[in-house]
Formats: sequence, C-alpha cells, structure tokens
Amino acid sequence: MKKKVLAALLAATVAATALVGCGGQDEKSDAAETTTEAGDSEEKPAADAGKEKGDLVVYGIYKAGDQTWFIDEGEAAKAAVEAAGGTFVYVDAKMNPEEYLKAVDNAIANNASGIVTCIPDQTMSQAVVDKCKEANMPVVAADDALQDGAGEKLAPWVGINAYVIGEANGEWLANYVKDNNLAADPEVGLLVMTMDTVSSCVPRAEGELDKFTELAPDFDQSKIFKADYDGTTDKGNTAAAAVITANPDIKKWLVTGANEEGCIGAARALESAGLDADACVVGLGAYMAKDEWNNKGADGTCVKASAYFSAESVGAGSVEVLMQLINGEEPPMETAVDAVVVTPETYKEVMGKAAE
Repeated sequence: MKKKVLAALLAATVAATALVGCGGQDEKSDAAETTTEAGDSEEKPAADAGKEKGDLVVYGIYKAGDQTWFIDEGEAAKAAVEAAGGTFVYVDAKMNPEEYLKAVDNAIANNASGIVTCIPDQTMSQAVVDKCKEANMPVVAADDALQDGAGEKLAPWVGINAYVIGEANGEWLANYVKDNNLAADPEVGLLVMTMDTVSSCVPRAEGELDKFTELAPDFDQSKIFKADYDGTTDKGNTAAAAVITANPDIKKWLVTGANEEGCIGAARALESAGLDADACVVGLGAYMAKDEWNNKGADGTCVKASAYFSAESVGAGSVEVLMQLINGEEPPMETAVDAVVVTPETYKEVMGKAAE
C-alpha cells in the first residue's frame, strides 16, 4: 500500500490544535454541522459557510461524528484547514445515509472547496462520487474508501494500514498466549469482533486472525469465535454478550476486533458476565483504551493492550491529499498510516498528548 509522508502538514496541525470550533445547525439538514474559521470564534450557521472566489472552505462529513475517533480526526482536519487560512465545517451524519447525502448536497450548494469524508454505507460510493464530479467538487475518502462493487477506489483514500495493524494485534495476542501457557487451556477462547460490511475493517480482523493462528498453531481453532457488529460500543457489547452467553465453557476470553468501540463493548460484556478478571482484550485505536488505563489503572480493566494509530494523522492527511486535488495536482490513491501496540506501561510514552 503506497504511503505518503505527512510530517510537514502534521507540524502545522499541532501548531493549530489550540483553535476550538463552535457549533452551528444547518436548517437544510438534521446532520450536526460545526463551522470554524481561522482566528474567529463566533458561532456561524453552516449555510453561511459558502466561499467567495479564492476562499478555502472544506467540509468534513463523518459517518459517526459523535465517536471519539471521528471527533479527533475532525479536529486534526480542522486544524490543518485553518493552518492554511480556511474554514472547516464538521458534519456528523449519525450513521444515516439520508443525512449523509444531505450533507454532501449542502457542501455543494454552499460552494465548498472540497470534501473529506467517511461514508456510512459504501454501496452509496458511486452516487456520492458522481454528485461531486458533476459539481466539480474534489473529494477524499477517510477511513472507509469510496469504492465500486469490485472494491476499486473511486477517489483518493487516507486511512490505516488495516491488515498490517491487524497482524500487530494478532502477534501480541499470540505472544500473550505463549507467555501465559494458554494454548492448551480448555477454558480459553478467542473472540474476534468483526465488521464484515465495511471494507476498511475486514482486513483488520483478517490480519488479527491470520497472524494469531500462524504464531499460536497449537491453539484449538474450535475455540475461535467471531461476533459481527456495526462499529458502535453498544452493538459490540450486544454481539459479544451473545457469544459469551452461548459458550459457558469458556471462562478466559481473549478478545480483539475491528475497532476500539467493539473491543470496549466486549470488555463491558465480560464485566457484566463476571469474566473480566481472567480476560484479555486488545483494542484497535487506543483512544478508548487510554481512558480505561487513565481512569481504572492497569489492574482495573481487562483491556490489556491496543494498537495505537493516530486519528490526527488520518485527519491531517486527508486534508493534505484534498489540497493537492484543489491545487490541480494528482495525489496517490492510497495513503496509509501504521500502528504500534501499546500497553498500560507504554501508552503515555508512545501516544504523548493523545494519552491524556
């Protein structure tokens, strides 16, 4: 997967992160839109975010804008746009395809310079790309690709190096099994939280499972389970609880998954079942794992590790790629961010300010 160095833009992003946006509601859509302008803290309706000739206005339209990952990603995108002297409009599509399309229409109607976006349903990709092409609107996909039925990307994409990051989690869990002599323990089971309808999430779980089974070949594969969910903590909790309840012989659960919310949902399910003391959950993102460790300490949670990758890198990177399109350049179709697995002992050093 082709990678692009984001250091220069990220430096500008860090310098600009002190600027905080204010919320505004667009009467054209129920999707939550926040308009922020460099050096300006006044609240403005999103409908006024249209640009005069030469002004830079970028819409960030995210499928689940109330989730920590997208909030952090949006803040980084906002800071990057403001560092370039422009205005950023943050939109929460609330996992609602209708609201999402309204937000795209608003960006076009308000004469935005371009869109960075994570789509709630990838089957809508062609329609969205067609809308943007007709309006001559540059668009960059963040996290979940805008793609056709064959999985080919229809617009430049910025996200995580999904399979490799999954492999990192699988390796960590396999080493945990070896270090604790768990491979032959009949009470141990592995639960992989999956999101099979989201293309960017499928290789995460595949990488986890492939690397785990490669490095822990003696682990009983009949004790490996999957639970599919929609990316939210609540649905992750429900899906994990169903698997846990259906397998009462498993007393020591190993868990990893497609995103941090699903893994935290599984941790809550293990707590409810009274099985958290002997469980080991490995998250994916670390933006919620760090709260577990900050609030409960290493011994107060069954979340033992998480693959950390930067939402700031994805947010700032998506704007960097968009700016290339706006300037008539031809960016790469794929820009990927790698990760490192962090634990309660290492997360503060690795994550820096993001660990707070």
